[in-house]
Amino acid sequence: MFGLIHRLRWRRPFVIAAALAALTGATIATTSVASAQQRGTTGASTSTILGLNLTPDPDTRSETSSQPTVVFVHGGWADSSGWNAQIAALQDKGYPVIAVANPLRGLTSDADYVRSVLQTIPGPIVLVGHSYGGAVISNAARGVDNVEALVYIAAFAPAVGETLEQLVTMNPGTQITPDALDARPYPLPGGGTGIDLYIKAAVFRDAFAGDLHRKTTNLMQAEQRPFSVAAFTEPSGDPAWQTVPSWYLVATNDHAIPPATQEFMAYRADSVVSHVAASHVPMQSQPKATLATIMAAIEAVD
Repeated sequence: MFGLIHRLRWRRPFVIAAALAALTGATIATTSVASAQQRGTTGASTSTILGLNLTPDPDTRSETSSQPTVVFVHGGWADSSGWNAQIAALQDKGYPVIAVANPLRGLTSDADYVRSVLQTIPGPIVLVGHSYGGAVISNAARGVDNVEALVYIAAFAPAVGETLEQLVTMNPGTQITPDALDARPYPLPGGGTGIDLYIKAAVFRDAFAGDLHRKTTNLMQAEQRPFSVAAFTEPSGDPAWQTVPSWYLVATNDHAIPPATQEFMAYRADSVVSHVAASHVPMQSQPKATLATIMAAIEAVD
């Protein structure tokens, strides 16, 4: 993967692509109302639509919960459905759950988007990230005082200035190599071209989810979301794990992030560390072990 990234570094304009991904539907709605006002078809304020306040004051949030809200952040080439087993189990236990759609456009903008969601949640938060989602939560939780626990599931936990590129090549063992990837250009909203990466069908199962049924991994490969090169090359800011307690589940059969690198990051963050014999997607292949790690964090703050 990373030889490819070096060859694509001249396309630096892709780092601004994530700006659009950080815009929410609320922004679109505001624009629509403004356009309607210009046509004289509505008297609504540009800060509201259908009676909804689009600029709420975080200090006026109510409905505080005595239980922590568990917020899931998926990684690259994936979506929130990978957390289905844990979401269902936590809902059965009565915990409020939000699975954020990670934009996968760039680390800073993705973290900014996730942080904007966190800032709307009252009460304590347990923030869970898988793979690239770990880098996102490390940055998104910075400055959000009600995030009381971080949970890393076979995830990146970068230090300030580190990139995913540096971490994933720290130790041998990753099968996400340049010849395992397809690169597809996409247009940036401000002009220029970004690059998205996709894992090839021939290597997807072994590299990503070798302990799942092949029919399942065939679907995962076909449905994978585009993952921007910017996410691999953008350095992390100061990580929240420096001040927020963390838990880490190391996947010992991982062929994406080498287990030795996972252990290095986990112990550096002073996480409570567990191990499971699983591929890169333990939340799907080992759902009980994954839930146990999450529950340990919940019980520490609940």
